[in-house]
Amino acid sequence: MKSRIQAINFDATEELVAYVEKKISKFEKLIDGILNVDVYLKLVKPKISADKEAGIKVSIPNVDFFSSKACETFEEAIDLCVDAIEKQIKKHKEKISKK
Repeated sequence: MKSRIQAINFDATEELVAYVEKKISKFEKLIDGILNVDVYLKLVKPKISADKEAGIKVSIPNVDFFSSKACETFEEAIDLCVDAIEKQIKKHKEKISKK
């Protein structure tokens, strides 16, 4: 699985990058054949309370899973995105198994 983490409008700390990598590693256990995982972290301007936006795109052959959330911290936004993509993957697997 190839992963790419992109920070927009700021420089991501090593701790944040490590946190993201730990969280997205869960996807490998959920589904096989992941081509790549793209993560973007963005500081939204102008400053508001939920000014930290995270987006995750997981690509497998013929399907892309995507989630984007804005929260007060990047960690919270990443957690919500990971949860949303886990649900999408489970739903996709159920759909495939019914065929």
